[in-house]
Amino acid sequence: MLAIVCPGQGSQTPGFLAPWLEMDGTRELLEELSDAAGVDLVRHGTVSDEETIKDTAVAQPLIVAAGLVAGSILEGDASDPATTVLAGHSVGEITASGLAGVLSPAESLALVRVRATGMAEAAAATPTGMAAVVGGDQEEVLAAIEAAGLTPANVNGAGQVVAAGTLEALADLSAPARARVIPLKVAGAFHTEHMSPAVDALAAHVRTLSPADPRLPLLSNRDGAAVASGAEVLERIVDQVTRPVRWDRCMDALAERGVTGVLELLPGGTLTGLAKRGLKGTATLALKSPEDLDAARAFLAEHSA
Repeated sequence: MLAIVCPGQGSQTPGFLAPWLEMDGTRELLEELSDAAGVDLVRHGTVSDEETIKDTAVAQPLIVAAGLVAGSILEGDASDPATTVLAGHSVGEITASGLAGVLSPAESLALVRVRATGMAEAAAATPTGMAAVVGGDQEEVLAAIEAAGLTPANVNGAGQVVAAGTLEALADLSAPARARVIPLKVAGAFHTEHMSPAVDALAAHVRTLSPADPRLPLLSNRDGAAVASGAEVLERIVDQVTRPVRWDRCMDALAERGVTGVLELLPGGTLTGLAKRGLKGTATLALKSPEDLDAARAFLAEHSA
């Protein structure tokens, strides 16, 4: 049983798309997706610096486009709903939804354009951010986050909870025993009430869409449940803006389904890292460069057979 997972914001690095442009059709697809996203994905994926691609309005379309590019290259290698499941972390849920056929690639980028713009504007209104709390007892970590006036915006499992809120409150966050706090390179307190101003525009955009039902099982990062209705997928994507991401429940669902392999699409590394700790004994592969494609195809064949 195979899980294809799609990373969220913060997984991007400067120049990570450059080697992919050497592949036939990639530049043309990125240019098409750039039109839908309203940003130059080719430039931002190749020459833009770290500060530029940290901008929410750039980072989110860039990450979704990267995952869709990788998915298009591997398309057909894993398409059996009996042996393949999809999931995405935060904005990666839009990537996963696109791969599941809920929206076309262009529609996915148009959706993330509205999401990213609204969240960037919300983030600019108040200085906010996020920090990962790694290790320690989860209940003690959650209590420390609450005591600091912060929100557990991502409960990722594998000993990682991400706190979000004002920069002042983050500065006062004290790690409990056996835990440490790691500031994240994101521009706002995502998946908290600080993002409320972004909801109305996203909900209005969603009402203009005609989604298809997922062609593969698609897990929601709200609770790890498989969502069979395209309309509900989009409803959950809207709600996700202010709701915590429960990646721990997604990993629980993967374990319950008997997943034997987790393939993380571009820009891979974060979710496979969590899987190595939270799904011990499960094979993992992170897609980072075109050099990984042969291994990815073999991995798909092995775990989706």
